[in-house]
Amino acid sequence: MAFRDARARRRLYRAEVRLVRQLSPHIVRITFGGEDLRALPREGFDHCVRLFLPTAGASTDFDSLPESFGVAGYLKYLTQRSGVRPVVRSYTIRAQRDDEVDIDFVSHGTQGVAGPWAREAQPGEQVAMIDQGRGFEPRPESTTILLVGDESAMPAVLGILRDLPPDTVGSALIEIPEPADAQPVVKPSGVELRWVQRASADETPGRAVLRELGQWRASDAASVAAYIAGEQALASGARRYLVDMGVDKADIDFTGYWRAGKAAG
Repeated sequence: MAFRDARARRRLYRAEVRLVRQLSPHIVRITFGGEDLRALPREGFDHCVRLFLPTAGASTDFDSLPESFGVAGYLKYLTQRSGVRPVVRSYTIRAQRDDEVDIDFVSHGTQGVAGPWAREAQPGEQVAMIDQGRGFEPRPESTTILLVGDESAMPAVLGILRDLPPDTVGSALIEIPEPADAQPVVKPSGVELRWVQRASADETPGRAVLRELGQWRASDAASVAAYIAGEQALASGARRYLVDMGVDKADIDFTGYWRAGKAAG
C-alpha cells in the first residue's frame, strides 16, 4: 500500500496514556494525549502512525528515536540497545481531537506484544509516534467502494466509512471473533455493512470474511475501488478474487497486517 507523500510533516510526536477502556471482549481503546499532538496532521480515513511503546520491565529510551522512519531512521532505531529500545508497531488512528488520539488494540490474551501491553497500560505511560499518512485514495471515477478486513483492520475500515462522501455506494465486510466486538458505525446510507462472525474460536482468521466476499458481485468491475486489510491470507485471497472478477489491480489497496499462526501486535 502506497501512502501519500507527506514526509515533510512526518516527525516524531511525544504523548502519554490518558485513558484505557476495554471496549469489547477483544478490543482495548487507549486515548493518548499531549501538546505535541496538536500539530499531528488530520488525514482521516485510514490515517496510520508508527507507534513506539514502552519495553516491558525496562527503562525505555524515547530520547534516541529518529524523527522519521525511512531507511536512515529505521537504522538509527536499530542502533538502540534492545533492552531499552521501544517496541514499534503500525496502528490506525480511530479518532482524533485537539490534543488527543484514540487507538484501538486487538487483544487475544497474552498473544503478541502490543495487545497485552494495552490491557495493562496505565495513565501517564510515555509513548511516541511518527505520522505515516493515509493509504486509501480511490479514483474520482470509482463509483463502487468495497472495504474488507478482520478485527485488526476494523479501525481503518470504520475510519474510511466515517469519512466517505455521503453519496458513496458500496459494501463493507468486517470479520470479528464474536458479535460483541462490533462497534457503532457512521457511514453513508448507500454503503452496506456486514459484520461477519467466525464459525468458531478455532477457525483461522480471515476465512469467514473470504467466504462472505465470495458472494459479493459488482455490476461493473471497472467502477470498483477496494480496500483490503488484515491477516495476510485474507488480504492476498481477497485481492486475487477481485482481480479475477475484473477489478484493476491499481484500484485495490491491500495490506497484510499479520499472519495466522504468528502472534500479531
